[in-house]
Parts: sequence; structure tokens; C-alpha cells
Amino acid sequence: MNIDAYLKRINYDGPLEATAETLRQLQLAHLRSVPFENLSIHAHEPIVLNDDALFSKIVDSRRGGFCYEANGLFAALLRALDFDVTMLSAGVANKEGDFGPDFDHMALMVKLEDLWLADVGFGDSFLEPLLLDNNGEQAQSNQAFKITHDNYYRILWRRIREGEWTPQYRFTLQSYSYPDYEEMCRFHQTSPQSHFTQGRLCSKVTPNGRITMTGMRIITTSHEGLRYEQQLNSQEEYERALREHFGIVMKKTA
Repeated sequence: MNIDAYLKRINYDGPLEATAETLRQLQLAHLRSVPFENLSIHAHEPIVLNDDALFSKIVDSRRGGFCYEANGLFAALLRALDFDVTMLSAGVANKEGDFGPDFDHMALMVKLEDLWLADVGFGDSFLEPLLLDNNGEQAQSNQAFKITHDNYYRILWRRIREGEWTPQYRFTLQSYSYPDYEEMCRFHQTSPQSHFTQGRLCSKVTPNGRITMTGMRIITTSHEGLRYEQQLNSQEEYERALREHFGIVMKKTA
């Protein structure tokens, strides 16, 4: 692991001691620098789940990735900095409030004096790590989160402003490794039932909100709830926007 190159990729020059504050700063820097994106799926690029392949993609090629990629490599960085990190399996909630299968999502547990839930691969979600054993509301900017328990799972909930609480995903604290996620990673790359195969997506946190390219649209949102949408009219415009807003230049395919 070339730690210096990784830290340069996420524009990070803060503390490196294995503390909760370092974890907070690293997660925020990662979310502001590395997009959540599924472009490899639509470019027919294989997604390889190991540290070297992910480092080459995210750091060397300045790309992003979806959960298995972003959280997998972030876990490797944290371990290189002497954090105690566990890869977790999560099932993502749908609009009806039901949950997807295990390994639908990868999240991370970081053990310090307290246990923390870290995640740089869930799109529009918590910006700073959450205390795992805090059952109360944990507010961040214009949103709040809480983690509850049922008989087996812990469940992450989100509320925007004064809206209703909605489930995000459920998970256990069981430890896993890359091979455990490979079947669901293939599903999300190939199945018409996966939302990742439905269209191109690229999204990143900004100082005041988020910018997202979905299909041929650019959507910017602010913490205050303002939303602006722009239609892209050609592949040339799409590629320019991808480069200007996310620093991504996709390889040309034959």
C-alpha cells in the first residue's frame, strides 16, 4: 500500500494516528474526492476485488467505484494506518422497507475505544462515522441517523430534516473478506434486476451538498434543499462533465 499516493488522491494532509478524529477526517476526505460510481459496469470493465486492483483503479487511474470497491480499498488504507477494521455484510432496504440479501452492500466497522460504523460506498449517506453502540439520534448537517437492533441485525436509519425515519440497510458484526462478496458483486454487474445495470451513475460529496450524474443529467443539491438539474445533449458533453466535475476520463473501448 502506497499510503502517500492514497492520501494525495483524497487530498488529505491531516493527522494519521489511529483515533476517532483521524477516522472522521479520512472518511470525509474520501467522500469528497472519490466518486461513488458504476461506470465500469457500463464500460464492460471487470471489477476485481483485491487491494492491488482497486488501488490501481481508484488511486492510479483516479476513478471511483461502488461499495465493494470504495469500502474495500478504504479498509486497506485504514489497516495500513494501524486501525482495527472489519468488513461487514449488509442488506439494503428497498422502497417498501424490505431488505436485500446478505452481501448486498459492504460497510466497515472500526474498533477504537468505541465501535464505529464507517462507509464511503453508499452514495448519499452519513458523512462522518457513526457510533455503533449509540441507539440515539446522531445528527449530521441537514440529516440524522440512528442504529437500532432487532433479534439478529443492526439497522441503520436516516432522516432528512424533519422527515420520517427510513431504513437504509441492516447488518451484523460478523467479519468477512473479499471472496464473500464476489457472488453479489457479479450480480450487481450483470443482473437486469440490479439497479446498477439500469444506467450510468457518478456522484460525489461537495462542500455544500452533492453533485450527481445520472444518465444524461447533472443534478446538484445543497444542504439547504436547493436542487438544480442540467440535461446533457451528447456523449461529448457527458465526457466533458465527467472530467470537469469528477476528474474521470474513461478508457476508450474498441
